[in-house]
Amino acid sequence: MKMSTVSGLMWVEKYRPKRLEDMVDQREVVESLTHLLSRPAEMPHLLFSGPPGNGKTTAALCIARQIFGEGWREFTLELNASDERGINIVRSKVKTFSRFRGMSTELPFRLIILDEADMMTSEAQTALRRIMEQSAERTRFCLICNYSSRIISPIQSRCAIFKFRPLPREDFESYLSRICEKEEVAFDEDALEEIYRISRGDLRKGLNILQSSASVRGSVTAEAVRDLAGVGLVAGVREVLESAVSGNYIEARRRLFEYMGTLGLSGTDVIRFMMTALEEMDRLDSSIVDVLAEYDFRLLEGANEDIQLSALLAKLTAAFQGS
Repeated sequence: MKMSTVSGLMWVEKYRPKRLEDMVDQREVVESLTHLLSRPAEMPHLLFSGPPGNGKTTAALCIARQIFGEGWREFTLELNASDERGINIVRSKVKTFSRFRGMSTELPFRLIILDEADMMTSEAQTALRRIMEQSAERTRFCLICNYSSRIISPIQSRCAIFKFRPLPREDFESYLSRICEKEEVAFDEDALEEIYRISRGDLRKGLNILQSSASVRGSVTAEAVRDLAGVGLVAGVREVLESAVSGNYIEARRRLFEYMGTLGLSGTDVIRFMMTALEEMDRLDSSIVDVLAEYDFRLLEGANEDIQLSALLAKLTAAFQGS
């Protein structure tokens, strides 16, 4: 297959569907949402739940485009609740935005998209519930979460709940192969299978691995995928830890967030790779495992990722200097 220079644009955004009907799988959800949008003025608040990387945010943005057209950004507020999850953000940005419908009288409402809503504090969710009640005539909320059980019952009862399921392997691999063809990047079928296995059906993560392999190796092979998603990533995290071992916390932190931004790693991914790297460095003992487990738990409970990983590195740096 002919090769070309891999685009510098992130493929996750470049190939994000603009219409519901273009989404990968999620057929039942798409059909239900399409039916709701036939009468947009009657659309209820929405709650999207399911594993990461399976189209929840994409579906919300498709809805905004369909209702508001080309000017959808003017009438849509996007917030990541894991970054801005306290009660102040609810009282300020959300409450202020929800008060105004805008100049057009043809639009039924404004739309507020709250990504990772299950990371909001209970106090913020309680405040949000009151705002949803008070602004129902002029605002609709689309809450996005991995675990709907972490959303308080009064909010769940005010939403139409849609559960996004993991993508089937066939749909996942077919989508990646189409992108490779569009980008004129050579690929092996077993490489796509490997990406599916490593990403566990997370299409966003899969696309990042695909683009990284194409960028670094010029083609997508199973060996390249394994290096980038396993050995290569462990080696990168090992460099971070070596800076920490030498007492250079600032350099360790800089390297960590550089790797995370470039390769699309989550905080839990980083901790998993740290376990492997520390074992290879013969630095893994019971006290270090306790530290890693503590911060892994904090991330699962919804603590701020940047702050917790910075604190984890600080604690490891101090531990290495004392050993």
